[in-house]
Amino acid sequence: MHHTTFQYLEPSDRQKGRMQEIRDAAQTYMERVMDLVPPGDDKEHVIRLIRGSAMWASVAIPRSAAGTLRDITD
Repeated sequence: MHHTTFQYLEPSDRQKGRMQEIRDAAQTYMERVMDLVPPGDDKEHVIRLIRGSAMWASVAIPRSAAGTLRDITD
């Protein structure tokens, strides 16, 4: 495990924009799920998966596969 695994890596402005796009897409998807999927355990599970997917996608944007800060021009 890389020593920065539990540290905050400041994303570049471009990376912040990408992270916002991920959050926006997840929110749009979540709104459709909320409108179309009937209440129940499955819906709750889908909601948690969307939240988790958006979180991990945002984490992956500024962090390289090695765990270090990705080049800010990425």
